[in-house]
Amino acid sequence: MSRVHVAIIGGGLVGASLALALQDSARQRGWRIALIEPFAPGSDYQPSYDARSTALSYGSRLIYERLGLWQGIAQRAEPIQQIHVSDRGRFGATRLQAIEEGVPALGYVVENAWIGHCLWQALDADVVEWRCPAEVSAMQRLDDGYRLTLSDGASLECDLAILADGGRSALREQLGIGVNVKPYGQSALIANVSPLEAHRGQAFERFTDDGPMALLPLSDNRCALVWTRASADAERLLAISAASFLGELQQAFGYRLGALQQVGARHLYPLSLVEAQEQVRPHLVVLGNAAHSLHPIAGQGYNLSLRDTLALAEVLIGSEGPLGDFATLQHYQQRQQLDQQLTVGFSDQVTRLFSNAQPLLSAGRNLGLLGLDLLPPAKRWFARQAMGLGTRSL
Repeated sequence: MSRVHVAIIGGGLVGASLALALQDSARQRGWRIALIEPFAPGSDYQPSYDARSTALSYGSRLIYERLGLWQGIAQRAEPIQQIHVSDRGRFGATRLQAIEEGVPALGYVVENAWIGHCLWQALDADVVEWRCPAEVSAMQRLDDGYRLTLSDGASLECDLAILADGGRSALREQLGIGVNVKPYGQSALIANVSPLEAHRGQAFERFTDDGPMALLPLSDNRCALVWTRASADAERLLAISAASFLGELQQAFGYRLGALQQVGARHLYPLSLVEAQEQVRPHLVVLGNAAHSLHPIAGQGYNLSLRDTLALAEVLIGSEGPLGDFATLQHYQQRQQLDQQLTVGFSDQVTRLFSNAQPLLSAGRNLGLLGLDLLPPAKRWFARQAMGLGTRSL
């Protein structure tokens, strides 16, 4: 039976980022890292009109710069120069601009496949061993770590297991880690659309009585759409023709980018706020969406997970105790607790406020958006939250 120092269960963007953050120190200390992933990572990047994408905050750019990865990611990263926040049918609006915040961009929109490609290319096979395609079917607690049973029948022992297998983690349930779930009664429609006019690096967050939507700038003058609707209505929008869909989207969004000309494949995701009741145990860390899944409209989920990932790597590298030491893992959780509470709270409150059609709340958010433009300190705070810098300085 083979043994590694760190077993990362889930080789997606979060798991691979952790492997990269640990890689240099692992090489120096002789740590062996295993990345266990059910889907083989592609060695070649294949651009696609329908590619899923992620909004990286400016803070995430700083993290990837530290990891030496940003230069590669930047080749296909579309900068967000301005965020236009508005409330449909009302005067309230605010604009966040990179130049006002003293940064080159408020954030960047990048295809997930390209981030993954850059990560996988940067991993050193002498330090990080891919177990792929493979899944972990069972985890057994040992005195000094975990024994993992893989789907091919093999077993692997580790000093520290990282559970990064997504929001619907079966292993989290198997280990008896409870979750707090707040259903939003909404689903998110995800698709790429092409407008007639150039987006010029503008991102739009538009709030309507039917739910919020975001339109984010992508390369090749595409825009990534996140359209939140009541679940039944989202199912209807998924089923109608592309022309009918574009017509309804145009009516809800308006003509700030001219006529919407093309829509790609549409995908539907039911939305809930999900938080694991435990993120650390001796020799175990729950990370990424397995730890917290947020509403996508505020664009905070992956950026929070990336900050968690860097913090965990720094705590592990800086610790003199054995890998998996519970006190060390508790230190990581305490370090990230405030960031998680603020980010989850910000995302949840924005979602609930701007998804409510009650007249008093609608009037209040309208005044709030006007107030952001009139009160620079409030606008600055909102911008720093959006950039992933809420608990840190530039």
